[in-house]
Amino acid sequence: MNVLEVSHLFKYNRETVVLDDIDVSFSSFQRLALAGETGSGKTTLLKVIAGLLQPDSGAVFFRGEKVLGPEEKLLPGHPGIAYLSQHFELRNNYRLEDFLEMASKIGEKEARRIYELCQVDHLLKRKTDQLSGGERQRTALARLLTTSPQLLLLDEPYSNLDGIHKQTLKAVIEAIVAEGKTSCLMVSHDPLDVLPWAE
Repeated sequence: MNVLEVSHLFKYNRETVVLDDIDVSFSSFQRLALAGETGSGKTTLLKVIAGLLQPDSGAVFFRGEKVLGPEEKLLPGHPGIAYLSQHFELRNNYRLEDFLEMASKIGEKEARRIYELCQVDHLLKRKTDQLSGGERQRTALARLLTTSPQLLLLDEPYSNLDGIHKQTLKAVIEAIVAEGKTSCLMVSHDPLDVLPWAE
């Protein structure tokens, strides 16, 4: 059984073909990367894989189960797949600890381990609107990981980060994948950001 199978996906935006017969499958992977220029359909593909966007035709299967889109399911998304948008939002005026606990599906001990892994454990008493861009990115990633995803989809995770925060986030992502619990598919417009990292 394939971990991820994308079968003949088509997606149109008015007259424009965004996804044109995408057909690929992976029996197993830990680190998968996709590089392409801006506007090439990377974000659309990730959203379709996550079940957040309905394809015009074709299907996505994750561990043998069809991923249902918003036209097929009241609450879109697959419980085993987490998507981190390049335009993520954190609710303002929440203590980071409270914000993270709202989505958590794991025990406190495991949550603390994830906060440490994502290097946000020292920020838990801060308000979300007091965080830097890199801290906000790692917080959003930690929140996703507390839902215990099997597949993590990262959309341009390094965009808008300075060199220091970029290197920190790279180390965090590497640590997550090294644990072997979560596979990761990352997309970027910059091949140098993702291709050396991929399998």
